[in-house]
Amino acid sequence: MTSGSNPMNQRPDSMVEDLLEFKDFLPFMAESLGPEGLIEELCKGFRLLMDAKKGLITLESLRRNAARLGLEGMADDELLGMLREGDLDGDGALDQMEFCILMFRLSPELMQGSQRMLEEALGMELRSVVL
Repeated sequence: MTSGSNPMNQRPDSMVEDLLEFKDFLPFMAESLGPEGLIEELCKGFRLLMDAKKGLITLESLRRNAARLGLEGMADDELLGMLREGDLDGDGALDQMEFCILMFRLSPELMQGSQRMLEEALGMELRSVVL
């Protein structure tokens, strides 16, 4: 994906600021709730935004819930850009896993922490194999 087609580049400045606030809040949630609690809260967020009949976050469900997210007044192409950002299977909607992955991707601090933990675990495993 080129930088010109990246939906993040097409979003208003206020949305970018909102995302920055989110990035700071997700690691706090992870620390406060623990891994299982964080996933549970992300799942609740997904259910809040999803289309109940389809079990997915669709353009229509995102449009319906835009005010809850502080996104009222956004054009459909901007909402579609948000969906595309996390749509891994190309079906035009977000399932629960895609939503959770997107939330982690939007939080570099949380991703770095996860990477550090993985590296530490791998290092410990390698040391135990060598010894």
